[in-house]
Amino acid sequence: MGNLGESLMEELTCETVFTVGGIGVSESVVVTWIIMAVFLIAALLLTRNLKVENPGRGQLMLEYAITWLQGVVEGIIGEEGREYVPYLASILIYIGTANLIGIFGFKPPTKDLNVTVGLALMSIVLIQVAGIRKRGVKGWLKSFTEPVAIVTPINILELVIKPLSLCMRLFGNVLGAFVIMKLIEYVLPVGLPVVCSMYFDLFDGLIQAYVFVFLTGLFIKENIE
Repeated sequence: MGNLGESLMEELTCETVFTVGGIGVSESVVVTWIIMAVFLIAALLLTRNLKVENPGRGQLMLEYAITWLQGVVEGIIGEEGREYVPYLASILIYIGTANLIGIFGFKPPTKDLNVTVGLALMSIVLIQVAGIRKRGVKGWLKSFTEPVAIVTPINILELVIKPLSLCMRLFGNVLGAFVIMKLIEYVLPVGLPVVCSMYFDLFDGLIQAYVFVFLTGLFIKENIE
């Protein structure tokens, strides 16, 4: 079990790959850049020579995938929040890819608490901005006193609780999957880890991405209704 503790500490340690101007660039940042570069190149290649009439099979498959992804996000946030679909869809793709990238030998960025904190803060800022755009600054401030003024401190406290919940849920579930896999490898090192890896590395990683986007979309929907 001592090896589990060492493996866990190693997993929690985010190594600095190189420094720029005295500022260290961590492994999670580099892997995020790789993910961004791959999707940017893929977007440039897949969107070349698009046709309005007589589109090819590749274009039809791409349009179907985008329509399906937009439908999934719109189903969470509703028609009123359609303008926030591009952000939520992008976050869904990023977190899903970040959770799956461990299959290719990279350390998932979502195992870095700094990454999950950054994602949670971006989401909570967007949630509050959505409320301000819908109600105005005065209406947004007034919402903290609803349903009665006595709950104002609790409503203000939610500004901290919501990002903390989003952050720790994503980070904890990803890290928890790693711990379970190590325990399975310790108990039965042959056979079973392969099967469980398919679940934790594939299915669970995608589920965590969906849960993060679902909660963000749900909070935005509450603010704009």
